[in-house]
Amino acid sequence: MYAIVEIAGQQFKVEKGREIFTHRLEGDVNAALVFDKVLLVDNEGAVQVGLPTVAGASVKVTVLEHLKGEKVIVFKKKRRKGYKVKNGHRQYLTRISIDEIVA
Repeated sequence: MYAIVEIAGQQFKVEKGREIFTHRLEGDVNAALVFDKVLLVDNEGAVQVGLPTVAGASVKVTVLEHLKGEKVIVFKKKRRKGYKVKNGHRQYLTRISIDEIVA
């Protein structure tokens, strides 16, 4: 069984027992969250497609940890002008575990 759910503006394919990384979510570590923006549910071949969401479907998750992603270097340069700018960025992430898909 899997579902496609919208979390923090992004769509994820989730299955029970899986762990995924999302943009930083509100909630403490070990907190239980419920997402009800389920766009599609596949239960052993029986597919339910929502218009725009599946009525009565939800995904229950547990927050495992809050962390920062790998550093991304942003380098800008204009040739022959002496213009160079170097910036770094680390995205704030949340690792969550999928506990249950209710369809």
